[in-house]
Amino acid sequence: MDVGRPSTVGELRASGYPDRSVKEELRANLLARLGRGEELFPGIVGFDGTVLPALERGILAGHDLIFLGERGQAKTRLIRRIVDLLDEEVPVIAGCEVNDHPYRPICARCRQLLADRGGETQIAWIGREDRYAEKLATPDVSVADLIGDVDPIRVAEGRYLADELTIHYGLIPRTNRGIVAINELPDLPERIQVALFNILEERDVQIRGYRVRLPLDLLLVVTANPDDYTHRGRIVSPLKDRFGTQVRTHYPRTLADEIRIMEQEARPPAGGMPLRVPIYMKEILAALTAELRRSPHVNHRSGVSVRYSIGNLETLAAAAVRRAARTGEPEAVPRVCDLPAVLASSLGRVEFDTIEEGREDEILARALKTAELEVFRRRLAGFDLQPLLARFETGGLVIETSELTPAAELLAQVGELPGLAQLLRRLGVEEESPGVAASALEFALEGLHLSRRLNKHVEEGVVRYAVEG
Repeated sequence: MDVGRPSTVGELRASGYPDRSVKEELRANLLARLGRGEELFPGIVGFDGTVLPALERGILAGHDLIFLGERGQAKTRLIRRIVDLLDEEVPVIAGCEVNDHPYRPICARCRQLLADRGGETQIAWIGREDRYAEKLATPDVSVADLIGDVDPIRVAEGRYLADELTIHYGLIPRTNRGIVAINELPDLPERIQVALFNILEERDVQIRGYRVRLPLDLLLVVTANPDDYTHRGRIVSPLKDRFGTQVRTHYPRTLADEIRIMEQEARPPAGGMPLRVPIYMKEILAALTAELRRSPHVNHRSGVSVRYSIGNLETLAAAAVRRAARTGEPEAVPRVCDLPAVLASSLGRVEFDTIEEGREDEILARALKTAELEVFRRRLAGFDLQPLLARFETGGLVIETSELTPAAELLAQVGELPGLAQLLRRLGVEEESPGVAASALEFALEGLHLSRRLNKHVEEGVVRYAVEG
């Protein structure tokens, strides 16, 4: 225990420690941070003008919150960031199962302790991490898990069933004076949802036949899929009415935000191999995800998570590292030839409509081509690629590449190419290297093919670009 920090209820009162609820605590800390201009939710990208204002209003209003959004929209991460708005530590009566406030205990044990010892009652201090509980709603969750039940061990010790001390508290009472998060609320059976009514409105719990009232002090935050919440009737109507603020999340609305999240979350392959992922390759992955989210063939109730983009970036990097390790290249740089491996490894992460069964590979391949062409046109619109095309048209050039073709071997097939430095600049590449140059060249070749200016033939993993098939 820190020197000078109160250790008894009497010392706490003498120190002038304020008596405020969790929601008052959150509101005060939020206002203080807003006043100082601090970043409130670090690591949350793309929500500044949409989601965060609604969340801040809900906290300031003292409301319980429901987050609506498809999978992979950072709902859980955002909820966990709310915990940062709690005080670093708060006092509780020592040994209490429900984190009783020293000034206003709610459980029988602490009320009796305070009555017997008064200001000499010992207190303890708990941190933010001990004031947050998270539960994934599954069909097997019971009222006992969330609220509580009779503890047969305590009954066997000789206590009467009518004794409040025989209660084994569930997750929610044990997080009194904190934040409780329930993910995927619609998956809770209706009888369990009904058990939450009193918590949200009267702020108390009812456990079996006990005549006991526990006026809990907490913030309840839940998440749900919008379709389940609004159309499928999987949340009982009286429960909906008890949430004060609805916070609607969304997928990144720009490629730049999608890329920022990918860069922030993706884990580079271990091993120490130098790795450089050109920005246009990240843009292709982000554009692929955006294209799938727009696709009429994809199940939009499930959505296409940002985790799909993150996983694709990790796979793309791994493919480049594998090539560098196999060929002895000093630097791993992803190329267009690595993208089919990305599709193959991520196929199961996209849920298609039932009528598309058997066409999943085709739909993904078409989406990838659309993404590649979109990035090619945005990056190289108006750029003169005629010197490269001339090599094919007048010299009968045929370029072969594959996922294991070294960068030097690919570049040697073209020879010295005028305008390569300008091409790299247009593609956002600042430092030139053989690996980056080969990646840019392959991207340009693929863009020319998708623009119907070059033919492409694929056989046993070897790709051939030429004017004629």
